[in-house]
Amino acid sequence: MAQETKEQRVHHVFEKIYDRYDFMNSVISFRRHRAWRRSVMKKMQVQPGDSALDVCCGTGDWSFSLAKAVGPKGQVTGLDFSKNMLSVAEKKNAEKSIEQLSFTWGNAMELPFEDNSFDFVTIGFGLRNVPDYLQVLKEMYRVVKPGGKVVCLETSQPTMFGFKQVYYFYFKRIMPVLGKLLAKSYDEYSWLQESAKDFPGKKELRGLFQQAGLTNVKIKTYTGGVAAMHMGEKPAVRD
Repeated sequence: MAQETKEQRVHHVFEKIYDRYDFMNSVISFRRHRAWRRSVMKKMQVQPGDSALDVCCGTGDWSFSLAKAVGPKGQVTGLDFSKNMLSVAEKKNAEKSIEQLSFTWGNAMELPFEDNSFDFVTIGFGLRNVPDYLQVLKEMYRVVKPGGKVVCLETSQPTMFGFKQVYYFYFKRIMPVLGKLLAKSYDEYSWLQESAKDFPGKKELRGLFQQAGLTNVKIKTYTGGVAAMHMGEKPAVRD
C-alpha cells in the first residue's frame, strides 16, 4: 500500500508541475544541472550509432543530449510515466525534428523492453522518485547490453560540515517557497525536497548498483556533493 501511495503521489506531482519543470530545475540547481550532465556525458563516452534509453526522462533534456551524441545512425528512447511531462518532451522534439529520438510512456519498475537492448541506460533526477530503487536498477541492468553502462545522475547527501546544513535548510525551507512563488506548487516542491532528503548517500547507492549486478561502479560528485553520478557496467561475460 505504501508503495502505491508513493507512486500515486509522484505521478500527481509531475502531472501538475510539468509546464514549469524546466524553469524550476534551473532555479533549484542554480543552473548547475546542465553542467553536471555535460560532465557525465563526457565520462560516458557515447559513440555515434549507439543506442540509449533515458528512464524517467521527464521533459527530455538528457534524451536530447544523448540523441545528439549517438547521431542519425543511433537510437534514443525517452521513457516516463507522466504523460504531461512527455507532452513537453514531444513538443520539443516536434520543433527539433530529431529522427533518432522517440518518447514513450512506461513504468521504470517494469521497463517495456527486451533484455540486452541498449548500449546505455540513464536516469537523471528520477531514481529518488521511484517506489523501489533496487528494482529500477535491476530493470536498467536487464535491458542494457553486456558491456553496456547504466548511469544515474541524482541529488546526493553533502557531507561537508556547514555546507551540509545550508543545503538542507535550502531544500527544506527555501525550495518549497520558490515553488509556490514561481510555479504555484508549494506542496509539490515540498515533496521534491523530501525525496531528495531521504535518498541514499553515494556509498549506499554504489551498493545498490552492485546488488543489481553492475560492476566497476564509478562515482563523481558535483557542487560540494549536492549531486552525484554513479556509472556501472554490465559484465560482458557472466560467471
